[in-house]
Amino acid sequence: MMDHMPDDVSPAGRDLRAYTDELRPRHPVVLNDEGNWVLLRHADVVAAALDDVRFSSGVSRHLQIPNGLDGADHARFRAVIDRFLTRDALAPFVPVFEAVAERLMADLPRGTTFDAVSEIGAVFAVRAQCAWLGWPGELEPRLLAWMKANHAATRSGDYAQTAQVAEEFEAIIRAVIEPRLADLDAAPEDVTTRLCRERVDGRALREEEVISILRNWTGGDLGSIALCVGVLVAHLAREPDLAARLRHAPDAEVDAVIDEILRLDDPFVSNRRVTTCPVRIGRTEIPAGARVKLHWTSANRDEAVFGQEVFAPEAHAPANLVYGIGKHVCPGRLLATWQLRIALRALLAAVESLALAPEDAPEREVSPVGGFRRVPVVLG
Repeated sequence: MMDHMPDDVSPAGRDLRAYTDELRPRHPVVLNDEGNWVLLRHADVVAAALDDVRFSSGVSRHLQIPNGLDGADHARFRAVIDRFLTRDALAPFVPVFEAVAERLMADLPRGTTFDAVSEIGAVFAVRAQCAWLGWPGELEPRLLAWMKANHAATRSGDYAQTAQVAEEFEAIIRAVIEPRLADLDAAPEDVTTRLCRERVDGRALREEEVISILRNWTGGDLGSIALCVGVLVAHLAREPDLAARLRHAPDAEVDAVIDEILRLDDPFVSNRRVTTCPVRIGRTEIPAGARVKLHWTSANRDEAVFGQEVFAPEAHAPANLVYGIGKHVCPGRLLATWQLRIALRALLAAVESLALAPEDAPEREVSPVGGFRRVPVVLG
């Protein structure tokens, strides 16, 4: 038995935040037109994320480390990855990220309209990630072009277009790692080289494993950081009192506010799972082998947990799912948190005013991407 579902559950061309707000109160689970069972409520998403036995992460035909692995395989590779993302490992990069952010914000135009997503978020994401990984700065134009093409391909839903963009990104990664792998002793001492030297189960990482990890660190994070910056700028441009408060707030308060803004408008839309056995969620029976989506954007707006559009960073922090939950929680949460705080602090320190551009409203992204496509702003 299942709850009555709406006749049209296609997310194509829709703002996912608005669409899931419409569906969630009456339909905790929907079967979309692509054959995915989509979990919309906070409790169901949390339960599935914590149950990696019945909800397997082995959903892709391609190697995805670590988020496409389960059990012991996931634990082994996650241990390798986590070593690069601890507080001690990331602390030396804080001044590097701060220098990147300060230079970028100082160079932004004043008194004229520009796009916060592509001209702040995307540029900062590429420069910060390249600085962290030790990638050459001349890759910036290529990575920015790839980000734009990747979002277009994702929106299109066209597999051939998506595959082509994935091949282009793999070519970028290969161009970086192949010279290192050819002579690790002579390679520059940076995060990418250290990853190339890592071992798992007593053996060196294979080239395809290094590529998969770097694709996970960069391919998803670049676009996500750019979208997050767009969401943050759009929110603070509408809330000047909050922006003014954050100029002098301690780091912990800034981090909490950022997480709460992203909860309300979560650009990390969903993760995929596949059921290993029949599963019952409420009155809905999901068969074994079914493709399931854990819809973080919807879960983070569940009125049963958070109320209706209530902004409460401290109260909502324990239930906030922006970075996921369970064994597959985002390993780069600390990196993303620090980068977003550094970018936001640098922006607020560099300007006297931050406003949405008059007569040029922000443009929402559409499924399967979240957040904003464009956030036209004017800095004073």
